[in-house]
Amino acid sequence: MVLVCFFDSVYVSCVYHMENFRGYSSVMRKMQSSRTKRTVKPATLFGDSTSQQKTSAEIISEARSSLRILKTQRPFTPKDDQRKLFGSTSSRTPENRPPSTFSLHARSFEGSDSRPLSGARLTPLDHKPKIPTSPSKDEGPPIPKPPLDPIEIKRVSNARARLFKVASQGNLLPDKVIHPEEIIKRLNSDVSLNIKGFSHDADESALSQLNTNVLANENTECEGEETILPTSMREQVGSLSTQTSLGSEQAKQDSRPSTRPGSTESIKQQSRTGSSSGSRTYEGETEEEILYWNMKIQPILDELKPLNSGNDVEHLCKTCYRLHCTLQEGNMLGKMCKRRAILLKTLYKLVDVGSDQLSVELAKLILALKVSGKNLLNVCKLMFKVSRSENNDALFQNDNILDCLLDVFSFIDPLGNIDAFLYCMGTIKFLSGNMILLKDLLNKGLVETLVQLMKEINDANRTSDTYLCSSGHLLVQVTATLRNLADLPQSRTRFLSTGALLELCVVLEQHTNDKDICTNVARIFSKLSAYNDCCLALSECSSCYQLFLAILHRHQRKQDLVVRVVFILGNMTAKNNKAREEFYKQEHSVDTLLTLFQTYHELDVEVKITPPKTQSKNEMGETKNQRHSEMEDVLIKLIRVIANLSINTEAGSALCGNQNCVELLIKVLECKAVDECEELMTNAAATINNLSYYQVKNSAIRARQLHIAELMMKLLLCNNMDAILEAARVFGNLSRSKEIRDFIVQRNVDKFMITLLDAKHQDVCFAACGVLINLTVDKSKRPILKQDGGIKKLTDCLRDFGPTDWQLASLVCKTLWNYSEKITSAVLCFGEKETSELLQLLAAYLDEEIALDIDINGSDEGLVEHHKVCWKSEFVPVAQQLLHRIQDHHSHLEALPFSSLQD
Repeated sequence: MVLVCFFDSVYVSCVYHMENFRGYSSVMRKMQSSRTKRTVKPATLFGDSTSQQKTSAEIISEARSSLRILKTQRPFTPKDDQRKLFGSTSSRTPENRPPSTFSLHARSFEGSDSRPLSGARLTPLDHKPKIPTSPSKDEGPPIPKPPLDPIEIKRVSNARARLFKVASQGNLLPDKVIHPEEIIKRLNSDVSLNIKGFSHDADESALSQLNTNVLANENTECEGEETILPTSMREQVGSLSTQTSLGSEQAKQDSRPSTRPGSTESIKQQSRTGSSSGSRTYEGETEEEILYWNMKIQPILDELKPLNSGNDVEHLCKTCYRLHCTLQEGNMLGKMCKRRAILLKTLYKLVDVGSDQLSVELAKLILALKVSGKNLLNVCKLMFKVSRSENNDALFQNDNILDCLLDVFSFIDPLGNIDAFLYCMGTIKFLSGNMILLKDLLNKGLVETLVQLMKEINDANRTSDTYLCSSGHLLVQVTATLRNLADLPQSRTRFLSTGALLELCVVLEQHTNDKDICTNVARIFSKLSAYNDCCLALSECSSCYQLFLAILHRHQRKQDLVVRVVFILGNMTAKNNKAREEFYKQEHSVDTLLTLFQTYHELDVEVKITPPKTQSKNEMGETKNQRHSEMEDVLIKLIRVIANLSINTEAGSALCGNQNCVELLIKVLECKAVDECEELMTNAAATINNLSYYQVKNSAIRARQLHIAELMMKLLLCNNMDAILEAARVFGNLSRSKEIRDFIVQRNVDKFMITLLDAKHQDVCFAACGVLINLTVDKSKRPILKQDGGIKKLTDCLRDFGPTDWQLASLVCKTLWNYSEKITSAVLCFGEKETSELLQLLAAYLDEEIALDIDINGSDEGLVEHHKVCWKSEFVPVAQQLLHRIQDHHSHLEALPFSSLQD
């Protein structure tokens, strides 16, 4: 009975590296060269990560009994020439995004943030508002008051400001609430002019009360209401403040003990009030704090104040460093220092020096003092300006400024200070572009910090869309930084342990319309999905498939985003069958892919035919080539997804019968040449090979098989060995049809396949042997093997690759078995020399000790097991039958020593 073996074998891509052959004639020359016995190193194969873990033997055994996956390169990400908050490819318009350039001066900082916290609570006023009585019917409606003169308003506001200034210097009025008219009476009376008779405590409380009323009026003014003081009161307030101040000073002098310079009492007084005249004490300050300030901090501040005294930048930087160390030693960082206002005002003034080195020192010190509000925003902008230049990266490597930046995340509410966080994250994003700083940031826990920030933003956006737009700007910086961190292999464990992939999916869901965020997240996933553990974790995020389809549908023409999303899908569908099933079952999944296929194929053709007209010839050529390459890149990644999906039986059978899918693949093969786009052509051929594996009734491949065979001829005759290999595999599957077998003989494809048997790699020989074994099904085509030297080449393959590839050895034996169906004499059938060599080889390879005594790349137990299983289950049965057939038809069989077989 004839053993008919159809070429149903399918492959896993990139198992072995191929050498390029230069054209058909070059192939002929190379194949004719002598071939030595080689041990081929097996490559890593991808198994089904969702099923029970398989042994190395089982994985490799499936390599030629499952459909091929395709690999491709990650999309190229161009680097911006300048560091900006939003890159040159951003979808945000300049008017709809925060600026990357701005002016920043000392006056940009506010003094309010630098006021120390007194801890005292103000007593509510006893004032009861009067309820206006309704006018009587006789009186008629109230007459509206004329508008106030703007000059008068400004004069009153200035008077109020002066009053506030006087009050803030310690000149206060009595606790008792005094009506403004009473104050004016006192000013005009002789008693009020007598300083000794003036009740200092009472009037101090009164001024304090008046100051409180003024502050209340200012708050009202902020809301759009203006309170006007009477003109007579404005004229007298200044005189009152001056006299009260004089009375206060006189009272202090009367109660102060006599002090002489250098006396003990004088030293204590200086410790309490400060070394310079006019210095003040602060509420809650201890004598130790006052002494520490006067002895250690004040001298350093004195060095910083005279900016015009010839201090160079280096000296100022060292002085700031000393100040930071001194404050830290005295436990005065944060908001602990009572005189924090003086510190901050001094530091703010130094911003105008304009030195990047000094700015870093100032920012570190200001951040350590825990500023907030507008001052926090300004110090983050200061850091942002410095970090925009790559030349300043070294300034961040020599100090703990990174710790200060990351510390902002621990004490500031991100949603309440989004603008400050935006520029802080922009700074970190710029610094993460430096590999040294990137590793340092990773070690400081930046991944964990950013994931926690994303969680807070995502949680807030779930309940309200108040921060959706502003948080989008911030998330662009966060995701861009995570994109840089994903470049480090050691970051993968942190991405997995923090649940970063799930949070990024939530970000995608909430910001599907934001192309910038989607692109950054896609870049992160494209980097991480290249690793098995991250790819599996992403595949287990059930929402990601629908998210990717939504992005592809919404951003069809955004090439840089589309190419990354389909690259991610290609990685996911390459590495486990569950991902293929999940994606295929999503609504409109195949339709979305084919729509993109159609769109980008048309764009590719359009770019090729109609280049831009508004550019010079050189610019036009560069633009055309760039756009052409971009369209091809999308097509390469798209076809790869289709090829990987077709490995799944359900998806593959459906795609095989999809006329649109097959037609698009054929158009690619028709319109392109291998020398123009090698990867696109080989991917298209590999996809057709996968689809041609399925024998379904409505197969679109079978309907167009002759046309496909014609297109494969173009690949066979090219200069690329990978394309030749893919064409041979397609012929292997198509040659199950008699129509294609006749085509092969008519177009001399059989001769080409026999020539490929001289290749130095098993994959090439395996593909060629697959075509030949199908040809031997037709009795009329069997003599072709001997006429073109096929028997000798098959014997050489058995000798060279048998001990290391029992699957190939088994296929050779099956081909010879089919060929020798009507054998009458072994010598007449195979040739005398070939018969002798076959007898020697088969006898030796059937001996277990000789066959398995081969060192296969060390001591991998799985590979050794696979080697033994393949020998026993695939090679031995057919080899025994072939050996018996040859022995039965060879009358002069002589026993040969095994020593000659080992030479």
